[in-house]
Amino acid sequence: MTHSRKNFKITIEYDGTPYAGWQIQPRQSTIQGEIEKVLSIILNQPVTLTGSGRTDAGVHAMGQTANFHAATSMTCPPLKRGMNSMLKGPIVIREIEEVPDHFHARYHAISKEYHYHILNRPEPCAVGRNYRWHIPLPLDVTAMNHCCSLIRGEHDFKSFEGAGSPRSHTVRHIYDAVVEPLENQNMERLVFKVKGNGFLRFMVRNIVGTLVQAGLSKLTPKEFHTILLARDRQRAAATAPARGLFLMRVDYPLVPAFFEPPDCSD
Repeated sequence: MTHSRKNFKITIEYDGTPYAGWQIQPRQSTIQGEIEKVLSIILNQPVTLTGSGRTDAGVHAMGQTANFHAATSMTCPPLKRGMNSMLKGPIVIREIEEVPDHFHARYHAISKEYHYHILNRPEPCAVGRNYRWHIPLPLDVTAMNHCCSLIRGEHDFKSFEGAGSPRSHTVRHIYDAVVEPLENQNMERLVFKVKGNGFLRFMVRNIVGTLVQAGLSKLTPKEFHTILLARDRQRAAATAPARGLFLMRVDYPLVPAFFEPPDCSD
């Protein structure tokens, strides 16, 4: 029997701690590789997953998205159940839906939101240590938010770009950025929330590393702004650890229409 070709969009939650990142790599366990392996068994055909973007080793996701094409009669509910029953390790398929054939998880994305978690108290944590960066000295959140205001809008983020970033230019538009207590808890648990139309490699973690320097009064908001304008990675601070970073959501137009891939990448 010949089955019709379908395009499926999936939303994925994962703990990135045991993986070498999203993208398939030789002889290493990756999120993309684990999901493709399961899909190929369930659908009895090779499956290639297209993610909205890459997350690096140790980075987590609550709302990563991807799409894949397959010739199958299976509908979304049994496919989702089958995937979740077979996936090993901390990977869960949260949603699955059929989308138009031309839908592309990466090129049709219009925004992404990341959260970065910081534990700001003298002692570290035993439970949850893989999900936040421990900063033992007090942070000046007001100074950090002053810096956040400087990255809102459209800017060239070359100063916060990691080496090997796959892109044609380094201009991105940040819709919102803020440092605040996590879910109205005390100031020990902080979260940096940032939403934009795209992000360069290590961009969020490089911004966080520099924000923390401002929070520790090692640089002023004016100096932070100078770093942004310099377009020089050597001027910014060290990259924050991967463990605190979460890809929270990826947004798409309500009705994705086909368009040529834009000349940029995340």
